[in-house]
Amino acid sequence: MSRPVVVGVDGSSTSLTAAEHAARAAVQRSRPLHLVHGYLHPLGYGVPLNPYDLGVPAPTAEAQKMLEQVAADLTNRHPGLRVTVRQVAGGPGATLVEESRRADLVVVGSRGVGGFAGLLLGSVSNQVAQHGHCPVLVVRPAEQPIPVDGPVLVGVDGSEPAALAVRLAADEAARRDADLVLVHVRPPEQAGAVPDKAAESAAAGQAESAELLAGAAARIRADHPVLPVRERPVRAASPEQALVEASGEAALVVVGSRGRGGFAGLLLGSVSQALVQHAHCPVLVAHPYEPAG
Repeated sequence: MSRPVVVGVDGSSTSLTAAEHAARAAVQRSRPLHLVHGYLHPLGYGVPLNPYDLGVPAPTAEAQKMLEQVAADLTNRHPGLRVTVRQVAGGPGATLVEESRRADLVVVGSRGVGGFAGLLLGSVSNQVAQHGHCPVLVVRPAEQPIPVDGPVLVGVDGSEPAALAVRLAADEAARRDADLVLVHVRPPEQAGAVPDKAAESAAAGQAESAELLAGAAARIRADHPVLPVRERPVRAASPEQALVEASGEAALVVVGSRGRGGFAGLLLGSVSQALVQHAHCPVLVAHPYEPAG
């Protein structure tokens, strides 16, 4: 099965920026691009409906024209790109989560129609980033240009979600012909610590950080022998702070859907949530793929 790259399009400038990112990703992956417009029932959420009385709402000609125009614009800019369009009777967030079961990648804008600067992640993008069944790329508004230079950045913490993020980050860096930067963040020294114990703790922390980074780098080099990989140990008050700051120099930051101590009910950990909200570049949330079936 050739999983497509899927992007939600509602005609807003943010969704058009997401569609451009999605087209580039589809070309890089040699995948088809699927433009989806999820529309709500006219009566809205929470209204008990008898489909035999009301029927399923019909796709609109206006939305279809918008989708076809976006598809035409993208194929003009990306020759050879295969694009399909579809309207789905459902909320845009739920529609994209369902589409993610069969997708190679889902791309969403950080804000949709009616978005504003203070709301860094809209309800649709938050829903898809939380509940996607494949990797989800959250992109920034049109006023922030699509970055083409800079490395792919990923955090390493020894957890399985982080290991998945590292593998996806390496694949992305290879596609983009970019460097991969592995970051491990450890806390700063505690104020007032006994000097000997502080030195011992610092040495142990440095050794753990070096071991984690070296192990991750070795696994990546086994799969991508020519990929430039940089190991960056960092001391900071929190992993969130360090990675958000580092994202300012990156073309993409990749995060696991959960970090250390994560569990199934917590679909995005605090580090992942902070990055999708505040990173200075696009963020790839590394959800594992839904098994094909």
